[in-house]
Formats: sequence, C-alpha cells, structure tokens
Amino acid sequence: MSLDLSDRYGTRRSGQRVVLIAASAVLTVVFLVWLGWVAWFHASPEVQSEMMGFTIQGEHTATAVVSVELSDVDDANCKLRALAQDHVVVGEHNFSPVDGRNEVEIRTDRKADSIDLVGCTSPDQPRPR
Repeated sequence: MSLDLSDRYGTRRSGQRVVLIAASAVLTVVFLVWLGWVAWFHASPEVQSEMMGFTIQGEHTATAVVSVELSDVDDANCKLRALAQDHVVVGEHNFSPVDGRNEVEIRTDRKADSIDLVGCTSPDQPRPR
C-alpha cells in the first residue's frame, strides 16, 4: 500500500503562493511608509522649547527664561509650573511665546523652589515639546 500525501492533504496551488507573497509585500510597503511618516512628523515639531534657567525672587514671584523655536507658526502656547519644596504646584502660567528668548514672571501662592517647563503647543501639535 503506497501512501500519497498529496491525496491525503492536498497540494497548494501556485497561484495562492503568489497572492500571499504579493499581499505581504504590499502590507510591508504600506507599513514602512507609515513608519517613515510617523518618524518624520515627530522629529520635526512646529514648536520646541527648552528651559534656560530660573530665579526665585521672593515669596510670591519667580522668573523663568525659556528658549522657544517656532517653525512657521504664529499661534503657540507654553506652560510653566512653579513647585514648592514639597513638590506641590504653587503657581502656573501660560504664555504666548516669541521666537527665541522668553523671560516670564510667575506669580506663586507661596515660595517656589523650582520651575518646571511643561512645554509648548500649537494648534497642529497638541503634545507639549
């Protein structure tokens, strides 16, 4: 008795293999294009900000120096938080930055110990940077 596996399990048609390879190639190309777009989009934000320094001037005032880089956007918004020694937020300030150096004064409820730059956003960039 001879056992023919193709009779028992059937054989694959060559057309199915070609369709499977073509579909895999198309999905791979679509995924790579999407991945490239995501990497480019997140690598080139419209607004970037960096805390250059801060000074605590008194019981209810602190000043922060923030460097902001605006790329063809006019409507940006930045947020700063003043923190006390026990890490409680004692002041918060939103401001519209200009391109370059921004010196911002923050009013606080009590003496601040540090200032945290939350980041800057624009209408097309909701994630602070």
